[in-house]
Amino acid sequence: MDILVSVITGVLLVIGALGIIVPILPGSILIIIGLLLWAIVIGGPVGWIVFGIGLVLCGVGMASSTLLTGTRLKARQIPNRSILIGAVLGVIGAFVIPVVGLLVGFVVGLFGSEWYRLRDPKLAWDASLVAMKSVGLGMIVEFSCAGLAITAWIIGIFLHF
Repeated sequence: MDILVSVITGVLLVIGALGIIVPILPGSILIIIGLLLWAIVIGGPVGWIVFGIGLVLCGVGMASSTLLTGTRLKARQIPNRSILIGAVLGVIGAFVIPVVGLLVGFVVGLFGSEWYRLRDPKLAWDASLVAMKSVGLGMIVEFSCAGLAITAWIIGIFLHF
């Protein structure tokens, strides 16, 4: 049973890590759920310590991502609407254009929304670049924290087995 749950947890952690990069899936939340499942089944101090470490790291990653992105967007007065439009078109683009559609759709949606708001393509492109850098920085921080949480789980696997 421990091996089966460890494999399922590993799959959840990989999907969660991918979900941070491709924001269709709830990345850090899946990692927390996977670690909780593992802690419940494995039990003992190792399972719960790994869960606690992973929970803190994923929480820090999500909070940092939100704060870094939000602060930079607020400083440039870029509305959340533009990011949302970019995300929606990114999801649509992922289905329309294989491999690069998510990125293309996000950039087109973000730029289009900013162009509509600012009425100047140069200002819209500058604002879009700031937004893309902000979102990218948030993803890097959250992904790094998730990677540390997954590393804690891998160490926990070795300690348990």
